[in-house]
Amino acid sequence: MRIDCEKDTAMRALSVAEPWGLEALEIVEAPDPTPGPGEVLVRMRAVSLNYRDMLMVSGMYSRMAAGGGTITPFSDGCGIVEAVGAGVTRVKPGDRVATMFFQRWISGPPNLDKLSSSLGSPIPGAGRELATFSADGVSRVPEFLTDQQVACLPCAALTAWRALFEDGDLRPGDTVVLQGTGGVSIFSLQFAHAAGMRTLITSSSDEKLARAEALGATHLVNYRQTPEWSGPVREATGGVGADLIVEVGGGGTIEQSMRAIRIGGHVAIVGVVAGVGGPFNTAVLIGNSARVQGLTVGSRDMFEAMCRFMDLHRIGPIVDKVFPWTEAKAAFAAMQGGEHFGKIVLEF
Repeated sequence: MRIDCEKDTAMRALSVAEPWGLEALEIVEAPDPTPGPGEVLVRMRAVSLNYRDMLMVSGMYSRMAAGGGTITPFSDGCGIVEAVGAGVTRVKPGDRVATMFFQRWISGPPNLDKLSSSLGSPIPGAGRELATFSADGVSRVPEFLTDQQVACLPCAALTAWRALFEDGDLRPGDTVVLQGTGGVSIFSLQFAHAAGMRTLITSSSDEKLARAEALGATHLVNYRQTPEWSGPVREATGGVGADLIVEVGGGGTIEQSMRAIRIGGHVAIVGVVAGVGGPFNTAVLIGNSARVQGLTVGSRDMFEAMCRFMDLHRIGPIVDKVFPWTEAKAAFAAMQGGEHFGKIVLEF
C-alpha cells in the first residue's frame, strides 16, 4: 500500500516486489515490530547503498528467494537500540549499532548456514524506520564516526578489510591495486594507506583520481586513456606485479588483473560491475601460481577487528552523497550514473 510520505505514521519501510525496478520501489506502512527472545529493536538512523542493492531492486540478485516475493532492501545500516528481548546481554537500549550483513556469521570460516543469513534477502533488510534483528547480528561501533559513516561499514568496509588483512595477509610495503572509486575500493585505499602499503588505483575520471591521491594513493591510472592498465602496474612494481588486486569489475577487468598480479599473488573477486562474462586465461593463472578467490563480506569478529583498526587510525568513511531515505529512487539513480566517490547514504 502506497502512503503519503508526509503523513505521520507508526512505522514506514521501503519495499519492492515484482515486476521489480526503481518504479516498483515504494514506501509502505507496517506495524511496529516487537523484539522476541534473542532479538533487538533498532530505530534506524541511516543506510548505505551497495551495488548488491541495485541488483536486488532490479530483480537481478542471484541469491533472492525462489519465486521472488516482497523485499525490504538494504543490508548496511546504523541505528539506536530501543528495546531488547529476553536473554539479550550483548547490547542495551541506547547503544548505537551497525547491522551485520550476515546475521549468523559470527566467527570462523563461512558455511551455507552463515551465508544464508544476509539482510535484504532472505532476511528483511534495514530499509525501515524500526527493525528487529538478532542480537548476534548487530555490533557497537566507534564513537567518533557519524551515523552516516557507520552505515557504510557492514558490507563495503568489511569486504575491503577481509580482502586485505584476512584473506590477502598483506604486509607494509606490499602493493595493492584498486579498481574504480566506489565504496570497496576507497575503503581498501584508506586501510592500505594506514597500514603502510603502496596503492595503485584506476578510474575513468582524472578528478576522482586526484581525490584518491589526496587519500594516499601512490599511483594513478586513467583506464580510459590506458585500458591496458596492467602495464603501469608492472612498471610501478619493477616488473614484479601486484601483491593483491581487489577485483570489482568482473568480466570487464579480470584479464588485466591476471596480467598485473605477481607470481603467488592474490586476486580478490568482490564484484562484477563491469559484467560477468569475458576472457579468463587459466594458463596465466597456472603459470604465475596466483590465487583467485571469490569474497563475500565477512564475519562479526572481522567487523569488530576492523572497527578497532579504524578507531586507532581515525579512519572516517568517505560519504559522497546523502539523500533522505524517502528519496531512495534518486539515490539509486545517482549510483546508476556512477556519480559517486565512496559511498551514497540514505538518512532517516
